[in-house]
Amino acid sequence: MSDMQPSNKLKQHRDQIDAIDEQILKLVNDRASHARHIGELKDDGVIYRPEREAQVLRRLVEHNNGPLPAESVTNIFRSIMSNCRALEKELTVAFLGPLGTYSEEAALKQFGQGRGAVVCGSIDEVFRSVESGQADYGIVPVENSNEGAVGLTLDLLLSSPLKICGEVTIPIHHCLLSAQSDISRIRHIFSHAQSLSQCHEWLNRVMPNVTREAVVSNALAAQMAHDLVTSENTPVAAIASKRAAELFNLNVLAENIEDDPKNTTRFLVLSSHGVAPSGHDKTSLVMATRNQPGAILELLMPLAEHGVSMTKLESRPSKAGMWEYVFYVDIEGHEQSTHVAAAIREIASRASYLKHLGSYPAAVV
Repeated sequence: MSDMQPSNKLKQHRDQIDAIDEQILKLVNDRASHARHIGELKDDGVIYRPEREAQVLRRLVEHNNGPLPAESVTNIFRSIMSNCRALEKELTVAFLGPLGTYSEEAALKQFGQGRGAVVCGSIDEVFRSVESGQADYGIVPVENSNEGAVGLTLDLLLSSPLKICGEVTIPIHHCLLSAQSDISRIRHIFSHAQSLSQCHEWLNRVMPNVTREAVVSNALAAQMAHDLVTSENTPVAAIASKRAAELFNLNVLAENIEDDPKNTTRFLVLSSHGVAPSGHDKTSLVMATRNQPGAILELLMPLAEHGVSMTKLESRPSKAGMWEYVFYVDIEGHEQSTHVAAAIREIASRASYLKHLGSYPAAVV
């Protein structure tokens, strides 16, 4: 048995940590120096390279031997990359506000803290901000694993000149937040209608007699929970994210109250430029065909013939005529890949309408 005292062992570990921290600091600054030199060598003015960052993150996850989980590793290196990127230019990112929404969480996950925020009041405004150049990039929700597609985002993709340059997936973990500390005192809960629906069974089981009121966003619900208690000492609560608790100085009375623990929302990153292949990509298309039996099967047949896997098929009214539809399709692979390009060429020859929405890296954990 070692005769070293616990305090000596503790000091030994802390000394090792201090030494490692100094090495990390030097290496991070070395990395930043190389990143700045790369920025000086670029001749197209594009600072953010989603394909390169995805390759870096995938390689690090592949080589990670723990004890840190993959998500922790990617969070750390996203922060490093965003701060290195900011040495060249602070990117501005538009997202659906107010602060504390899951859209902001998606922006933070993809771009880190080294970015400026353009907080928008609607999904339409996110598109307009990027199209006008007010923001460099935009983040918009496109589908939820429980609620399905976000129709407005799909409609705007059809009419917008913007390209999809990335995707982000966010696990949706709802919390019960309040300025109160005693959950038994809560008499009224505010939240977005979808969140109330996603926590329906938990609310029925734990808080069956509490009034529920839908508002336009979870972040607004959190703000109301703060403001009402401040002004009226009303025993109210909100269903929102843990981030909202931090922003509005609320107590977390319960965590992970969603009925489906796998509830996830997928967001798209919008830009005015395309993205090179990363090695693990998706391509999004929107297409239309004549309205006759077997037309959609014929339209999609080139995917099977060229060995291209389809990951999503969603129909939406085209708004060009009654009972006419367009089809949103996600496939695996980049449009520059030989087999994907061949399949798209054949689809184009059969479709009455075809639009490339973008090729982009598949989401990294």
